[in-house]
Amino acid sequence: MSQNTALLVMDMQPAILSNLPDATQIVENVAKAIAIARSKNIPIIYATLGFKNGAAEISTNNKTFASTREHINHINFEEFTKVHPALAPQENDIHVIKRRISAFTGSALEVILRSKGIQHLVLTGYATSGIVLSTTTEAADKDYKITILSDGCADRDEEVHRVLTTKVFLRSAYVLTIEEWKNS
Repeated sequence: MSQNTALLVMDMQPAILSNLPDATQIVENVAKAIAIARSKNIPIIYATLGFKNGAAEISTNNKTFASTREHINHINFEEFTKVHPALAPQENDIHVIKRRISAFTGSALEVILRSKGIQHLVLTGYATSGIVLSTTTEAADKDYKITILSDGCADRDEEVHRVLTTKVFLRSAYVLTIEEWKNS
């Protein structure tokens, strides 16, 4: 692993993971990826979805978020943006809060990556068809080297996950299992 690599742990928040029938496996797998990154001194960056209380950042034009605005209007976003306890960040880890699907949008991610000289992103998170797809597309457009850990991602639709990890992502990223990444 080169020193210009970072592991991104994306949208691994209990409230978001509750959309999966069983989040146990993805949490365990991401915990393995985090342990590998720590053993190789690879920085870990957590990206979580969050809004200011009142969700003023949500436009009525945004089909993805507008329908949930009323439901999330009274959420305590300080709690909502916390990472699953089994994956909790440690003192030197970085945590960015994003305002849309991509880990880049509305967050300090790009500035942090530039400041640390990071050019290779290793992606994990939920959902494969959401944050992983969106972040991969944007990172590719920004000329980052990308590795996606196929078993470090999950989606409610297994077929969508399979198509993305075996076909679509291969256009712009390396797709490895956590074990393959560990041994690379």
